[in-house]
Parts: sequence; structure tokens; C-alpha cells
Amino acid sequence: MKPILEINNLRKTFADFTAVNGISLEVKAGEIFGFLGPNGAGKTTTIKILAGLLQPDSGSVTINGNSLVEQPLICKQDTGYVPDRPWLFEKLTGGEYLKFVASLYNLPEERFNAAAPKYLDMFDLGKWEDHLIESYSHGMRQKLIMTSVFMLNQPLLIIDEPMVGLDPKSARIVKELFKRKAEEGSTIFLSTHSLEIAEELCHRIAIITNGTLHIIGTMEELRKKAGRENQDIDLEEIFLELTGAWEMQQVIAALKDE
Repeated sequence: MKPILEINNLRKTFADFTAVNGISLEVKAGEIFGFLGPNGAGKTTTIKILAGLLQPDSGSVTINGNSLVEQPLICKQDTGYVPDRPWLFEKLTGGEYLKFVASLYNLPEERFNAAAPKYLDMFDLGKWEDHLIESYSHGMRQKLIMTSVFMLNQPLLIIDEPMVGLDPKSARIVKELFKRKAEEGSTIFLSTHSLEIAEELCHRIAIITNGTLHIIGTMEELRKKAGRENQDIDLEEIFLELTGAWEMQQVIAALKDE
């Protein structure tokens, strides 16, 4: 099966700091792919490149068979993006924002009229549709962005920290929607610091450190690469072991001994 997302030798520097250093990977249709790493590892820089918000210094990104550099508009039409911070047009109402997004992506009116109310109600935003976004809480803004992405139904969803600000009910709905979208053939490229969510949802997981792809695979493959294949350890333990964060465990142990 042809990959929906192909990243080849991607590089990005800022002055003398290398944020992304030769990352290469492929993500297939219908896959929920976890993209993890410590703070400052290069996750958000990579995601902004995939979303077309940053230009790489070198390397290539192919989305649904199209080059992001050569065919950026086509790639962006095929990509839904949820940033880690929901910046929105605050002087629009929730409904106006959704109509604006639908117009940008040429969403058919029939699809909009069916999908927008469905997801607004699902996230308990229906009664807020005619209120200005400036009156929305952080969680409500996050749910509005989720509504806009799910109503578009694009083949690739790039999601950066999806659960920030969401109440438990909405977080559960988002997880179930991710699973359903994957079953329907959409690809979810997911970055999160919640290792529990990554372990629950992701078919494969990549861990990057210092801008470099450190390891990639299923949970079973990650356990094997960590030398713990015969142990039922969770992703948190694997992550800490593979990223050299055992120093943190020593600090915790020292605190317990005080």
C-alpha cells in the first residue's frame, strides 16, 4: 500500500541550532502514528514543516503522492492540522469560523450542513455556535478546531497535543473519532506528551531525540529494541529507557529516600 505521508532526509536549522536532522519515515493509510520525543527534540518543528508553515532547509515531504514543495495547495487540501495552541479569529462566531474553514477547502454545502452540526453537538458546542470565539474557553477552542478537522474528512490529520484543555468526556470522544477515522482509511500523525494515549491509540510509534529519529516500531518492536521483549512494560518505561531519561528516575528515587 502506498504511504500517505513520506518524509525523506528532512533537515531544518535555526542559526546554529539544528532542530530537525535528517528525519526519514513513512506512514500508511489507516495508520495512527505516534511521533514522540522530549521537549526540544524537534517534534513541533517537524509538524510545522508537514503542515506547510515552515520551509525545510533540505529533504522532501510527500503527502498522498504529491510533493509539499511543488504542490503545496494540493497537499494542504489533503491535510487537516490541529496545532498545540488553538489560535482562532476571535471576532468570528464558532459557526462563522466553521463556514470560513469550509470555504477554504471547498467543502460541499451538503457535507457542511450534515457534518458541522453533528460534531458541534458531539462536543457540546451547538449552543455556542452563534457566540464569539473570544468568549470560548481554551477547551472550547480546542473542540472547535477538532470540529473543523473532522468535518473536512481529509486523508491526513496532523495533530499536535490533541487533549490539552479537553474535559474527560471530550478527550474520550476524540480518541474514539481517531480510531474511527483510521478504520475508514484516514491517517493520523499524532504528537503528544501523553504516553498513555500514544500507547492506547498508535499502531506504530517513532521517538526522536535532538532532531534525529531514534527509534520506530510497534510496541512489541520497541520492547525488543529496548531489550525488554519478554517483559510487559509500558510505553513510559520504554520511552525513558530509550531517551536516556534514567537520570530522572534516579532523581525520583532520591526524593523517595529523603
